[in-house]
Amino acid sequence: MSTLSTHVLDAVSGQPAIGVAVTLYRQAQQLDSGVTDADGRVGELGRSLARGTYRLVFDTGAYFARRDVETFYPEVAIAFAVTDERHYHVPLLLSPFAFSTYRGS
Repeated sequence: MSTLSTHVLDAVSGQPAIGVAVTLYRQAQQLDSGVTDADGRVGELGRSLARGTYRLVFDTGAYFARRDVETFYPEVAIAFAVTDERHYHVPLLLSPFAFSTYRGS
């Protein structure tokens, strides 16, 4: 079984995005959720993931609303595939009008 973590960086401030709600899904089933900590991280989601396709949904609208910042993306959904037994890290680089992600380590 595989493990999963995530990290959100606010590209505008250059700081970790604290307090972003993150939910993990497999198909339509919610598996787990968490909130980014002071370092912008959720250290463990899903505990042990089998092979398959998963989706992380980040509540970016609430994050930016707390900062009184208009955003084009009320949420960011990232689909990814678990293909083997390892640790998966899915970072999100976020701004109000753009986002980027990659397969981390």
